[in-house]
Amino acid sequence: MGHIRDRQAVVIGGTGFIGRHICRALATRGYEVLAIARKPVEPISGVGFLALDAVSAPSEDIVRAAQSADLVVNAAGDSWEGDEASMTASHIPLVDRLVDAVAALPRRPRLVHLGSVHEYGPVPDGTAIAEDHPTAPRTPYARTKLVGSRIVLGAADAGRIDGCVLRVTNVCGPGTPRGSFLGGLAHRLRHTTEDAPLTVTLVDDRRDFIDVRDVAEAVVQAASSPVTGRVLNIGQGDAFSMRELAGLLIAASQVPDRLVREESGAVHSKGGSWTQADIRLARRLMGWSPKVALKESLHDLWAASAASSRPAAAAARTEGH
Repeated sequence: MGHIRDRQAVVIGGTGFIGRHICRALATRGYEVLAIARKPVEPISGVGFLALDAVSAPSEDIVRAAQSADLVVNAAGDSWEGDEASMTASHIPLVDRLVDAVAALPRRPRLVHLGSVHEYGPVPDGTAIAEDHPTAPRTPYARTKLVGSRIVLGAADAGRIDGCVLRVTNVCGPGTPRGSFLGGLAHRLRHTTEDAPLTVTLVDDRRDFIDVRDVAEAVVQAASSPVTGRVLNIGQGDAFSMRELAGLLIAASQVPDRLVREESGAVHSKGGSWTQADIRLARRLMGWSPKVALKESLHDLWAASAASSRPAAAAARTEGH
């Protein structure tokens, strides 16, 4: 107890899946944290809250909220389930206005922006995607995220702001939203019984998944890093079989194998069938590396879903990485 909170952080989208973990991580490191989101949800211990829609609020409101901040984190954004108009609004004009607000502040806070590995677009199987890999996004989500990232990088290159982009892979762990594959599987497992066995369709995709607490730790490291105007990949650095991940979650649930049936059939994958981030740059420039094994992450995902079996707050504003 009792260390003086001499640093202030503002987290846009601070009540979402990733945002909540970022707020907690910063608060435990001595930051005075203000979470900004459109509407309040369950309070986060030790974190302030401001109801503000950063998409539509006057720029002066954003400037006022962040005027004494040392750090501004943009963890806002619409999930895969959002429509193109809402994705565009939260991934492009919001970032534009946030950059303008940060650039106008006399204290010049550091801006850490969460991008997405999907900005690179689909890649051939076996590719470890480094930061210099060409970007060729094919989905509205990925295209709009890339524009937002470019706004931040352009402003940093022009010397208007001090900031960087963390390009995050697929995220899992406690609080994973129901709209994602793993979050949805956990929800369905919770309702699996002898009378209602689970039928699950699995794809042969291999994807890079990272625990949300490792993402939050990357933001903490980026906050004090001298890296500016750069993209840094944040992931596990490996490509995991979706079938293997589903198996780990089913094992964590302790639902008997006889109650889970796999159905064959093609499933359209929005993010491409392969993702694997090359994370060596983040390790070299920030000293960051993932610490949470995926088995532990999925165990904690299950435990957290058990603790909150109430109706999920449809997480319409989850970050959707």
